[in-house]
Amino acid sequence: MSEAAGRDVRAALLHETNGPFSIETLRLDPPRADEVLVRIVATGMCHTDAVVRSGDIPIGLPVVLGHEGAGVVEAVGSAVRKVAVGDHVVLTFQSCGLCPPCLSGRPSVCHGSGALNFGGSRPDGSHALHGEGPCVHDRFFAQSSFATSAIASERNVVKVTKDAPLELLGPLACGIQTGAGAVLNALQLGMGQSFVVFGSGAVGLSAVMAARLAGAAIIIAVDIVPARLELALELGATHVIDSRSQDPLETIRAITGMGVDFALDTTGRVELIRAAVDALTPGGTCGILGASPPGGELVLDVNNFMTQSKRLRGIVEGDSVPEIFIPQLIALYLRGLFPFDRLIAFYPLEEIDRALADSEQGRTIKPVIRMPHP
Repeated sequence: MSEAAGRDVRAALLHETNGPFSIETLRLDPPRADEVLVRIVATGMCHTDAVVRSGDIPIGLPVVLGHEGAGVVEAVGSAVRKVAVGDHVVLTFQSCGLCPPCLSGRPSVCHGSGALNFGGSRPDGSHALHGEGPCVHDRFFAQSSFATSAIASERNVVKVTKDAPLELLGPLACGIQTGAGAVLNALQLGMGQSFVVFGSGAVGLSAVMAARLAGAAIIIAVDIVPARLELALELGATHVIDSRSQDPLETIRAITGMGVDFALDTTGRVELIRAAVDALTPGGTCGILGASPPGGELVLDVNNFMTQSKRLRGIVEGDSVPEIFIPQLIALYLRGLFPFDRLIAFYPLEEIDRALADSEQGRTIKPVIRMPHP
């Protein structure tokens, strides 16, 4: 098949809610004027992929997921200026670039985020991927990178240094950017302050590493998986809490006295969000970024919340500007200051279902899917 007519790619196609991924050959169109064709080297698997698969975030089926892609630019559209053929890139979330949040440097809360990242097609309704059967929904986070090649837009590709191992970099596009950015960009944790994170998966452990970078004096990680808590201590936590056997709120107060300056929930569980708010010292701030079940409601003690001047805020993608923040994280990694590679385990594309199962069952912190190429 000529490149002008597109190319065949191997992709993980999800046909039904909670079903297995099917590895199939699909046709990928060439890039349009503002698009970039990327040969995918590896793609991180994120909790968002899992909640779409489970149906908690609705999207048309069948669909190719994957939104933490990393690869090499192989072709660019006629209007693209940001990257060139041969560049190494990370594919991150999509934003419009025109709404007030985008124009003020907050693309993570773009007014068009839902349609651009979860619409299942380009804004005009067209698709870049095609199969023999029903319409293939794609453009997940403007990439659908559980495939050997992907079409992204100029806006959501981030050029990265060739000094870093490309197969490691995909998770920086979402999960790791979210955890580290929550601490450094959104909460702006300061030197000597105290911090607790509920959930010590990839996002939570990225937050732990960021808290250490920020110079926090007390860094507490809460989880139910002993191996994750052990790793949290190695990555910078000063204390860990196994919530199977310890009451998190009582233990946090025993450690800190008055509570923590900052808390972060990565679990989406409303009872843990409440515990995170209650663990705050007067004037403290709690950030929430985990995906909760649809319709979840949070109940707070309003008088306590008000009289202690606490703050609660949602955080999306770590309040990051990816073109700035992702290269910064890579630079820190190359200096040995942000060892996110310790979270990663690799799987071949054909074992994508095992990767998801290992993640959900706590055997793997951050699965990364390597793509087959000659």
